[in-house]
Amino acid sequence: MTVELPDPATADCRALSSILARVGDKWTVLIVVLLGDGPRRFNEIKRMVGSISQRMLTFTLRGLERDGLVTRTVFPTTPQRVDYKLTELGSALWTAVEPLSTWARAHLNEIMISREEFDKRNSSVRSHEGVLSER
Repeated sequence: MTVELPDPATADCRALSSILARVGDKWTVLIVVLLGDGPRRFNEIKRMVGSISQRMLTFTLRGLERDGLVTRTVFPTTPQRVDYKLTELGSALWTAVEPLSTWARAHLNEIMISREEFDKRNSSVRSHEGVLSER
């Protein structure tokens, strides 16, 4: 049985590619998982994500809003309060990425240990290769 792949030059393929790029982005996944628990303020999201810049968070939230995954509500307070909330479509995406988040949390220690072991093995290989290349 053969599967016919879509022509990458078609509009459908390009559109699908742009959607997969959005939902596969690390910041999108983290933000969607956070918003799965309910609406959050901009600064609350920024604190929870930690390593994201204000510029990247703004860029990501605007993209999510543009794609219909998040709504942005501005409250006329001083200082201005802005909340972000998953739309129905965003909640459907959360349903898809939440198991991935659960898996990552469940296997975090195993993966970190594996990375450390790999890095130790490969740092000695790199050191050895560096010595050989200097000769």
